[in-house]
Amino acid sequence: MNPTEPTFTAAENNRYSRHLLLPEIGVAGQQKLKAAKVLVVGCGGLGCPVLQYLAAAGVGTLGLLDFDSVDESNLQRQVLYGTADVGRPKAEVAAERLHAQNPFIELRPHQTLLSAANALTLFADYDLVVDCSDNFATRYLVSDACVLLGKPLVFGAIFKFEGQVSVFNYQNGPTYRCLHPVPPAPGEAPNCAEIGVLGVLPGLVGTLQAAEALKIILELGEVLSGRLLLVDALSMRFQTIRFRAVAANQQLTALAPDYAAFCGDAPAEAAPARAAEISADELKAWQQSGRPLQLLDVREPHEHARRSIGGQLIPLGQLAGQLAGLEPAVPVVVHCASGVRSQKAAQLLLAEGFVEVYSLRNGLADY
Repeated sequence: MNPTEPTFTAAENNRYSRHLLLPEIGVAGQQKLKAAKVLVVGCGGLGCPVLQYLAAAGVGTLGLLDFDSVDESNLQRQVLYGTADVGRPKAEVAAERLHAQNPFIELRPHQTLLSAANALTLFADYDLVVDCSDNFATRYLVSDACVLLGKPLVFGAIFKFEGQVSVFNYQNGPTYRCLHPVPPAPGEAPNCAEIGVLGVLPGLVGTLQAAEALKIILELGEVLSGRLLLVDALSMRFQTIRFRAVAANQQLTALAPDYAAFCGDAPAEAAPARAAEISADELKAWQQSGRPLQLLDVREPHEHARRSIGGQLIPLGQLAGQLAGLEPAVPVVVHCASGVRSQKAAQLLLAEGFVEVYSLRNGLADY
């Protein structure tokens, strides 16, 4: 990163005065920040604190890449958004909030779905990428694109009460594939919609990601290259694991054509078809009609204890062994918190010979 000696207004000098007072940063460092272009992939739980701190620090150009819209369930941890923003595009709302926070920086919302077809073009104009995505397909895609373009990548991930932070492809250092040569098998890595996440955890991990990004731009300290920082919020313990570069995982020549298929997220030819879905309104009308129905809850007992709409509770992991408690000839409606587990359960029932099975669309979120 080679800044072109940007100048500062009096207001900027005042805004960044605490940076300017640090000998390790000073005017030269703040100039590096102003000249830097950083792309943040994902404006959700991790992306919100990353964007806020990079904007506050004076990073001159911030790219906001997110195709999603604000959902009410996001508000527990995605601190850039409020109740009035529900339904609006995250990249658009985040850009508005960040402009109000720091009007001296350029904000570039990219409200598009990242794919192998557009990743290299989207990443090309940025110096550094921060991965705040929440799925393996995107992580492999982001990492591979950064390797091909020679961009350093700041990585973060969260799971329930735990988080991870690392820096990949920094000065020819290890890449994401050096740490994870192959993706986990389908179903091994549930998302936060299925298992939950402590609300403050993304803030903790995202702030660490922002710190690594600033260190890279400022060329300060020891960057987390070749080291994976593990965070346990329950015990408040931090542990660092070292890993090495693997030459075979750094010699990419092109992006994979389909990262969802690579990670097992895309249906294979022999994969079961999706079960039919039913809306919350349709289910309520069915229940009121008195028509025979088996309502099956495949959540965990602690979820059922918080809220129940009736029916039989059999957690998804126990369903295969408790099919005798259900009647194959009577229609079944399966539900969970978001519609993910219920779809898996419905496919299992269909494969076992159940005649009529439905998954409650969006789970209890719409009921």
